[in-house]
Amino acid sequence: MTSHENGDSYNSSKNERNLTTKILANMGRSGGVYVPPLKLARMMKEIEDNSSLEYQRMTWDALRKSINGLVNKVNATNIKNIIPELFAENLIRGRGLFCRSCMKSQMASPGFTHVFAALVAVVNTKFPEVGDLLLRRIILQLQRAFKRNDKPQLLAAVKFIAHLVNQQIVHELIALELLTLLLEKPTDDSVEVAVGFVTECGSLLQDLSPRGLHGIFERFRGILHEGEIDKRVQFLIEGLFALRKAKFQGYPAVRPELDLVEQEDQLTHEVSLLDEIDAENTLDIFQPDPHFVENEKKYEDLKKQILGEESEDEAESDEDADSEDDDEEEDEDDEQMQIEDETETNLVNLRRTIYLTIMSSVDFEEAGHKLLKVKLESGQEMELCIMLLECCSQERTYLCYYGLLGQRFCMINRIHQENFEKCFVQQYSMIHRLESNKLRNVAKFFAHLLGTDALPWHVLAYIRLTEEDTTSSSRIFIKILFQELSEHLGIGLLNERLSDPGMQDSFESIFPKDNPKNTRFAINFFTSIGLGGITENLRQYLKNMPRLIMQQQKAVPASDSESDSSGCDSGGSGSGSSSSESSESESDRDKRRKKRRRN
Repeated sequence: MTSHENGDSYNSSKNERNLTTKILANMGRSGGVYVPPLKLARMMKEIEDNSSLEYQRMTWDALRKSINGLVNKVNATNIKNIIPELFAENLIRGRGLFCRSCMKSQMASPGFTHVFAALVAVVNTKFPEVGDLLLRRIILQLQRAFKRNDKPQLLAAVKFIAHLVNQQIVHELIALELLTLLLEKPTDDSVEVAVGFVTECGSLLQDLSPRGLHGIFERFRGILHEGEIDKRVQFLIEGLFALRKAKFQGYPAVRPELDLVEQEDQLTHEVSLLDEIDAENTLDIFQPDPHFVENEKKYEDLKKQILGEESEDEAESDEDADSEDDDEEEDEDDEQMQIEDETETNLVNLRRTIYLTIMSSVDFEEAGHKLLKVKLESGQEMELCIMLLECCSQERTYLCYYGLLGQRFCMINRIHQENFEKCFVQQYSMIHRLESNKLRNVAKFFAHLLGTDALPWHVLAYIRLTEEDTTSSSRIFIKILFQELSEHLGIGLLNERLSDPGMQDSFESIFPKDNPKNTRFAINFFTSIGLGGITENLRQYLKNMPRLIMQQQKAVPASDSESDSSGCDSGGSGSGSSSSESSESESDRDKRRKKRRRN
């Protein structure tokens, strides 16, 4: 290599270093002059080698700044807009940056912990390794704060874990393990932290692990009786018992606007507080990637799958092709092209139209007439039923307007009837998530549909009335449902409906006869809500149950005795000889008796 070539390579590398200095200065580094964004993008394009160390460092710093900016400005109102922007960044390369930014932001603003947990929940569905890394780092932060008696850092870590449990990113067992650790050797600070933790995630633990939560409250009760902690902390414990009695009202597990992930899509991680944890701190530091270009291209493909977007190259090539084609070919392409609405804009507009129509109508007849004019594509009929049920549940008190409107649609088209059946099953399966007011409105709505025969009664087969298969929320739902049916039909007609022989297969789950314990539970439940009259058949069955069991037991030995007698008949000669011997013995006895009389 000549000296001239050496000089050229030196000058090119020097120019790249100067260019890097300007770009880093634009990103907030010290030194250098400010470079406008357009000029910054031009500078990045000037580096021809995308796999060079300078380019990788620039993209790393841009990624760090972008993730920090998105996490810092997220809140409950704009989280749905932030999520697509966040997925546009390379979260696989920047997973360490994302976790560090979430933890720092949560530490600075603990009041937004539920927002950060919702953001992590969405990211965890696509990249579980990000949720796992964040969980491990939070547990490590908790362990360090616990050992150092650093109360502010401990409170922040505990609150973050509580909301991760609420979003079901973390298994509920870690919550019980953490509470056991805090209350094992109670101090004023540890008990205060434990009270705050139960306040945040007690609503979820009450549903998922009621026995475990009961054990924790018994431990709180013991600490209260011991009286070794400060009066202020004792008042905190008493307030927690009052909150539990009120079923954690005001502290829901997940707020409606932050319930962004379906339960079946969420991935739950199981990590113990006693495990050895690797925080992988090297992920927060820039490291050159020998396969940088390939990995970036892979993430671009993954981003298209997540966001459903087309790449810029494809868009540009489509524009060039359209400009080169003739007008006739453009018309043919437009006819053949099918546009898919990935943003669900049409669906949002449809829901808005249905909502405004329902809320602006004077009566149900006007609302039904207007809603029938709304053009629904195939498969969108379900949206009408969902919006009607959602509007009904949001009212302060139940309005017959919604029941009559639902009845009208069930009578008009069988599709709506089938969709309301699906809504019934779906609402009952997630009834524990509804507030008491929504639960009452939903139960009265379905009671109206059942009472008017707009909804077939076989939907009640989904309800299984046993102590193990019901929760407090589902029992309230069943109570309101049957009380409304009783008021609408009368106890006599309701009992007649429930005694219909053709529908017993559907009602056997509500009036169980498989186990005396379940039968007694159903009888006691309906008696306690003032509907003991519909359990007459069940009471009679329970009364005759011992006799039926005895008959079943007797039926088995009776069949055995019949088989024995048939075996004796098969030996006919043996029976004949025995009868002849008995007749001979009787004749001898008669002769002896005659002799004694003569004498």
